[in-house]
Amino acid sequence: MQTTVKGPVTFTGCGLHSGKPAQLTIRPAMAEHGIWFLRTDIEEGDALIPARYDAVHQSPLCTTLVNAAGASVGTVEHVMAALAGCGIHNALVEIDGPEVPILDGSAVPFVRAIMQRGLRRLPARVRAIEVLKTVSVIQGDATASLSPSEVMRIDFHIDFDDAAIGRQSKSLNMSNGSFARELSDSRTFCRQGDVEKMQASGLALGGTPGVNAVVFDGDRVTSPGGLRHADEPVRHKMLDALGDLALAGAPLIGHYTGTRAGHTLTNQLLRTLFDTPDAYRMVTCDPEMTARLPGAGLVWDEIPAVA
Repeated sequence: MQTTVKGPVTFTGCGLHSGKPAQLTIRPAMAEHGIWFLRTDIEEGDALIPARYDAVHQSPLCTTLVNAAGASVGTVEHVMAALAGCGIHNALVEIDGPEVPILDGSAVPFVRAIMQRGLRRLPARVRAIEVLKTVSVIQGDATASLSPSEVMRIDFHIDFDDAAIGRQSKSLNMSNGSFARELSDSRTFCRQGDVEKMQASGLALGGTPGVNAVVFDGDRVTSPGGLRHADEPVRHKMLDALGDLALAGAPLIGHYTGTRAGHTLTNQLLRTLFDTPDAYRMVTCDPEMTARLPGAGLVWDEIPAVA
């Protein structure tokens, strides 16, 4: 059955790029509602923003949603990954600022608070998007593809000049609670050489190394506390990918492969999928199929506990 949260869940912090404070509250919603954001600080005009791939404003560093009236909300990928990874299908996400709080730079604060509040089943069956044939997009040396699979699987490959990152690859079946267990605590990261450039462009104003981001400089991890996983960067890329794929509007059943891919390429992949009518179909999930979706099999004791 479709789900929502049992009650409101509230988070407070600043945006990674804007540096502006915001309070975000995930509220229960009825069946078939889907995920929507509501800018509570906008008093005139349409403040409802759909969490949907065709509302994405292209940005290489984060995922920003914009509605027809111009209302926007930025850096939605971590909270979207948490909702998908917890198996939440319906929610109203209220926010009183332009950007989702970055918290610790990962999705685990969202996951722990959502699961602590609990899920409520709704009187409607889950519908999912089943990938029927491979679609892919290429941008320079970056590629992303979706191909048929019985489960939602993510494969990711990265390659950075910085020796502390280097080449990393990981593959995960996203059911059986694997998102919460394997990916949710992996933080956003950047290279030291890019920090000054981003801040000079008015970005990363809320970033604090070791608090909400991991910073690499050549063969060193400069952030206090080091890494949570030896391959934390590729795990975070997979976290981002799940959040961006959650903007399909329903759970995906397919195999995503990303090589040096980012937010823009994953969004282009979804647009390509939905522009190819014979590449997918909507299916109503029976219990066996639902058990293979992201969020299925999540166990509280397996969710990482971080300071």
